[in-house]
Parts: sequence; structure tokens; C-alpha cells
Amino acid sequence: MLENLNELVRENVQDTVVNNSEIPNEQNEQVIQAASGSIFDTLKDQISSGNVDGLAEIFNSGNAEGSAVTQQAAGSFTDKLAGLGINAETAKKLAATVIPVIIGKLTQKTADPNDSSFNIKDVVGSLAGGSDGKFDVSDVIGMFNGGRPAPAANQNGETPVNGGILDKLKGMFN
Repeated sequence: MLENLNELVRENVQDTVVNNSEIPNEQNEQVIQAASGSIFDTLKDQISSGNVDGLAEIFNSGNAEGSAVTQQAAGSFTDKLAGLGINAETAKKLAATVIPVIIGKLTQKTADPNDSSFNIKDVVGSLAGGSDGKFDVSDVIGMFNGGRPAPAANQNGETPVNGGILDKLKGMFN
């Protein structure tokens, strides 16, 4: 997924990054990597922290503008650009321009049945840390169990839920 994300960024940042006199040409690729890495890390962080609502919002609406996910990715990107020695004002402008566009394109591609570059199941599987990059039930269970496998059923055939997804959901209603 990260390779596809790098390519998506590369396809959409020509004017903003490559033709930007404030970005040294020798840093163009590092800026592209920083953008895709920031988005990937933010999406992964959202899943691992259980903020599925934030992800569902941008993937269902296709609108990344102003979302908390976009703001987090933009902040991460700004920090990475600062680490490359890029002026803070330039970094903020790039983040405000690049990140919402790329997240928007990503959500459009996952929703497009004619575009196989990003399949939502594979995206979520990759973010959830599935070793095969595919999405399955064990990946979902792992998201809510800190990467551990699903707990075994007890003598009565019941699966304990302490610390699992049901406890997380139950906590939403207290």
C-alpha cells in the first residue's frame, strides 16, 4: 500500500513540490516520502487507537478537508519537512495543500470499483498490520486486542471479552 501511496503523491504534487523553488530539487523525493509516510502513519494510528469513526467519516464521505485525520497527517508532514530543514511557513503551506488532496484522492480511489490501485480491504489490512496485506477477521480482532490473537472460548463455548472490542464499544455508552 505504501508504494501505491507514494505513487499517488508523486502523481499529484508536481506543481506543489517539484516546481516549488523553496524545495531543493534533491529533496523532492524525500518530501514525497514524507507526505505518504505521514498519511500512512496517521491512518495506522487512527486504527490502532480505535478511532474507526474518524476513518469511516473520510472514507464514506470522500471529504478529507478539515477532518481530524487530515489535520493530524498535515501536522506530521509539517514536522517531517522541518526535519528536512524546510522553512516552517513553506512546510505549513505544503501540508495544507498536499495532505487534503492526497487523502481525498485516496478515498476516491478506494470507492472507485474501476480502480484497483487501492482496495479498501487491503488498505485497512495493511494499516491493521496484517502480514499478508489482506484484510480478515483476525486483523480486526488484532486491532482491538493490541495485536494478540482472539481469546479462546471457555468451557461453555463463550469467548471472554475483557479488554476486547466489546469492552471498547461498551465504554462508548457509559
